[in-house]
Amino acid sequence: MAIGPEQVKTLREKTGAGMMDCKRALEQANGNEDEAIRILREKGIASAAKREGRQASEGIIEAYIHGGGKIGVLVEINSETDFVARNEAFRQLARELAMQIAANNPLWVNIEDVPAETLEQERAILRAAAENEGRPAAALEKIVEGRVRKFYETNVLLEQPYIRDDKRKIKDLVNDAIAKIGERIVVRRFTRYRVGEQG
Repeated sequence: MAIGPEQVKTLREKTGAGMMDCKRALEQANGNEDEAIRILREKGIASAAKREGRQASEGIIEAYIHGGGKIGVLVEINSETDFVARNEAFRQLARELAMQIAANNPLWVNIEDVPAETLEQERAILRAAAENEGRPAAALEKIVEGRVRKFYETNVLLEQPYIRDDKRKIKDLVNDAIAKIGERIVVRRFTRYRVGEQG
């Protein structure tokens, strides 16, 4: 199937991927844009995984104030080079993350950051709740695991649905930026303040 330059241009605008990558993805997907986006995202995730071992020691701290000064967020994201840390796409990612944190108040960056005792406690509560609902014993583990995933989506930044597109998670947003920028990006830490709340 012949892929027209307009199709390539549209896909490039939507994904930020290179022209040739867009053309190849469209060819592979027989012109189906959604399929081409999926192909590009998979490539991006694969290239993000390849960059996993590289050192990310440059970066920025982004500040965001919301609600007329009622909520404030500081988020640190790191890259491999100072050049990327000054890149507009990198800064845009930092802004999006700060807005996400302001809106959804996560407690941790990664699943690995959730303390083991907190997770154990949460599992015990979820199991007791499922038992109290009269769920069959054979299904309890599956139910608890499903609810633990929901717990992560609520409390872990990288697992949260993106506020601008709830079909994507924040980790997808970060992986897309890695694919676009071509360097490892790490969300290091964040702090969220709300007027009147105890720290």
